[in-house]
Amino acid sequence: MDSLPQLLHEPWMHTLIGTLLLLLVAWLAGVVTHFVVFRVVRGMVRRTTWRWDDELFRFGVFRWLARIVPTVVVQFGVALVPGLPDLTRQLVSNIALGLMVFFLVMAISAALSAMEAMYRATPTGAQRPIKGLMQLVKLVLFIVAALVIIGAVTDKRIGLLLSGLGAMSAVLILVFKDTILGFVAGIQLSSNDMLRVGDWITMPGAGADGDVIDITLYTVKVRNFDRTIVTIPTWKLISESYQNWRGMSESGGRRIKRALLLDASTAHFLDADEIERLGRFRLLREYLGTKHTELLDWNRSLGEAGEQMVNRRRLTNLGTFRAYVSAYLHEHPRIHREMTCMVRQLPSDAQGIPLELYCFTATTVWAEYETIQSDIFDHLIALLPEFGLALFQQPSGRDVRAGLAGLERAVAPAGDDAAPARKGE
Repeated sequence: MDSLPQLLHEPWMHTLIGTLLLLLVAWLAGVVTHFVVFRVVRGMVRRTTWRWDDELFRFGVFRWLARIVPTVVVQFGVALVPGLPDLTRQLVSNIALGLMVFFLVMAISAALSAMEAMYRATPTGAQRPIKGLMQLVKLVLFIVAALVIIGAVTDKRIGLLLSGLGAMSAVLILVFKDTILGFVAGIQLSSNDMLRVGDWITMPGAGADGDVIDITLYTVKVRNFDRTIVTIPTWKLISESYQNWRGMSESGGRRIKRALLLDASTAHFLDADEIERLGRFRLLREYLGTKHTELLDWNRSLGEAGEQMVNRRRLTNLGTFRAYVSAYLHEHPRIHREMTCMVRQLPSDAQGIPLELYCFTATTVWAEYETIQSDIFDHLIALLPEFGLALFQQPSGRDVRAGLAGLERAVAPAGDDAAPARKGE
């Protein structure tokens, strides 16, 4: 028992007790700060109508700030611990200072994330994201913090560290090449409004065909329509071409550019009976009346040459069908009235006569667009026989068999018709 009081008077015991008391006080300071932050501050944040304090709390700004308190206690309290060597005291103080800087930088980083989240929720933020810029600021912040922490722990000046880094500039440029390229590309994309989150882009070289879901300092993420996600380096969107469909979405109309391939052998002049039958179409009455007057005046102007049928201008089923399609599109309720709408005949080729529809739907919704386009072509394809026209189609196996059967019937002798019956008896 007598040894205990004597032990308490030992210098190393004073140092041990002082160290334990310092750690206890730092721990209690952390507990109290944690209680204040997560009870008092959280209650205050929930009662306010401001949004910025909610975001700061959600991203952990107050949590990182609370962790600074124990390091402050250790940094300034280590000088009160008796018997510590100066080197140890300096080392502990430097480590505490380094931790303090680290926690402070993490709090600033969380605050920047909260700021970016609040900006992204605004209408401007949805169009011009600053996530890449924030990542660059954080990167610079972490580099500076790393230099400060290394300088604090090693007790070296930051200028000496920077001079050493200057000699490694070539290596640094190589290491941060993607960062530099991404930063420059991000500035160009943002300043020129070339890309936004939510844009539909097509980039075949990168396998991208879908909506942009994220733009960062290094990459742009695209969710394809097959639900796969493609990651494209940000600088690649500057160095290579891609197609942005935002203009189509904002215009309110989506283009239909598709052709009907008509069989050239079905094109012919209309006779009187066919003209009378086509006059039943409401959409053709004005066209037939105007065209009849125009052709009549033209043929009369020919004089005696107009008596020959080969010299006259006459209506064709192909031209009449083209006029019907044009009138049908101009009256269609789902075709955009203020955008280009026309029907044109393209050069004939081995696939027939292409009759192209060039117009815009009054909606940009993909499913509705496909439905409108399909309904239009369903109607026109089903209506072709009324004009004496047919689609060009490559011969199928059924067509070949039917042709061969007809050829056999045409060349077979008359007496062979009863031969199969005799063989079956």
